[in-house]
Amino acid sequence: MSGYYQGLLILVGINIIAVLGVSILTGFTRLFSFGNAGFMSIGAYTAAILSTKFGLPFPLTILAGAVMAGIIAFILGKLTLSLKGDYFLIATLGFGESVRVLFNYMVPVTGGARGISGIPGIPGERLLVVIIIVILCVWIARNIIYSKYGRNLMAIREEEMAADAVGIDTARFKNFSFVTSAVFAGVAGSLWAHYFTFISPLMFNLDKSAELTITVVIGGLGSLSGSILATIIITVLPEILRSAAEYRMLAYGIAVVLIITLRPAGIMGYKEFSIAGMRNLWVSFKNLFRKREAQ
Repeated sequence: MSGYYQGLLILVGINIIAVLGVSILTGFTRLFSFGNAGFMSIGAYTAAILSTKFGLPFPLTILAGAVMAGIIAFILGKLTLSLKGDYFLIATLGFGESVRVLFNYMVPVTGGARGISGIPGIPGERLLVVIIIVILCVWIARNIIYSKYGRNLMAIREEEMAADAVGIDTARFKNFSFVTSAVFAGVAGSLWAHYFTFISPLMFNLDKSAELTITVVIGGLGSLSGSILATIIITVLPEILRSAAEYRMLAYGIAVVLIITLRPAGIMGYKEFSIAGMRNLWVSFKNLFRKREAQ
């Protein structure tokens, strides 16, 4: 496989990890956040600093980036999750931009606008390492969603007051969802730093947070499969349209609007991909063809 296609697959894998976190927060808890790029930057800078200045190995920097993002999210969640609707969204937007500006001015530690370069790359077979981490993250996300924690998150998504009335500690589980989302973003940010071997605050601006949220909406709220499929489309589509030069982003925007307009529930809606579902779909197609042949 050429280096270009391998790099594209690695980028798809990193984005899948980040989008899985947003899917848990937005798709299954219905908490809209524009702060996930901020958590990605925390993971990225944590990994970059620990690897370049302290010489920590790759696994420890990934773990440290995830833990640091989770700790910050826990503190921020305690302060902001009591806010409702748009107010929480604005608070997370302000957090994401504040983190970016802070890293811009912490020149001795973060390198300021110049960023950090010379970050050690992903060791070994890069694509295989990323695939293993993606599979692990998908497995963790799926286990969370199908556990009692996931059912409580979905209860909060459907009706928070009713969930509170039946004894679900809504504040605790919303914070759990927020921290989980940040941990996934921290892992993605750490991998981002080790893949590109260079980071700067501009890489984690508001556009990145908006892209992650839009991806979840396009894939379908409440569907991990939809989030993964939408991530592949959103990541690969701009590369396919690269030859269109100045029309590339226009075509990309039109494609996004068409998907949202024609299918408001997203690509997968609330459904998940399964082997049984694909088998049933194949049987339906076979029966349809048989009816047409009989006619």
